[in-house]
Amino acid sequence: MRVAVLGSGSGGNSVLVCAGTSPEEETRLLIDAGFSARTMAERLQLLGVDPESIDAIVVTHDHRDHTKGVGVFARRHATPVHMTEGTRRACADLLTGDEEVVLYGPGRPFKVGALRVEPFVIVHDAADPAGIAVVCERTGLRVGIATDLGRPTAQTRHALSGCDMLVLEANHDEVLLHTGPYPSSVKHRIASSHGHLSNQAAARLATELLHPRLAAVVLAHLSEECNRPVLAERVVGDALRKAGWSGHIEVAEQDRPTRLLDLEELRLRTGPARLTLL
Repeated sequence: MRVAVLGSGSGGNSVLVCAGTSPEEETRLLIDAGFSARTMAERLQLLGVDPESIDAIVVTHDHRDHTKGVGVFARRHATPVHMTEGTRRACADLLTGDEEVVLYGPGRPFKVGALRVEPFVIVHDAADPAGIAVVCERTGLRVGIATDLGRPTAQTRHALSGCDMLVLEANHDEVLLHTGPYPSSVKHRIASSHGHLSNQAAARLATELLHPRLAAVVLAHLSEECNRPVLAERVVGDALRKAGWSGHIEVAEQDRPTRLLDLEELRLRTGPARLTLL
């Protein structure tokens, strides 16, 4: 199972998840399509992935930093789009009716090739938001993706438990948000229970989700105004290391993709050493 974040932040979000016995037989899934179709195609090609090979797009919610290119990409590459009914209605202006739209509901897993997609309800100020866990049917490897969380609920924790990799929001530093340039109404929205997770909240959630199989954490959806990559990685990384974790951690950038992370390789590299620490 291989995972890359094509980019993440207020300017766009998209995650690539691949699984299969060979590159020719891989199932390739995009979680969200928050960049233009051209930008997503360019970033996929940087990773050696043909845009025509994407098997489906799963949309988590209607905000434009997650949906900007969904309609054009789907029409251009004949890619099925999975979304909730509420998200479909909220994205009506992006869709022409020529796309193949497949509706899903939180709590109802569905399959796309070699991958099982497990949507779950999250708290965020969108029409019908969902988090996503993706499981490789062959290996059981599990990736949890939650980049817009006002607050983690018991359902969120349950859905993200047992993941081999987490793509987790670390949106803002609490001090930088308080002293930053946003109007007070925007600051209140970001910090509210329907807004976004701070570095500190992400650190608490990551340590709660820590278990021996966790091999990688990618921090995502950082605010350009109210966060710094070094801050996010230090706050979350320090918390995990204090809990005895020695896995891979990095921060997703807005303007370029991460490398394709091979979860089996990362587990082999760091897994056995962690088992004695937890």
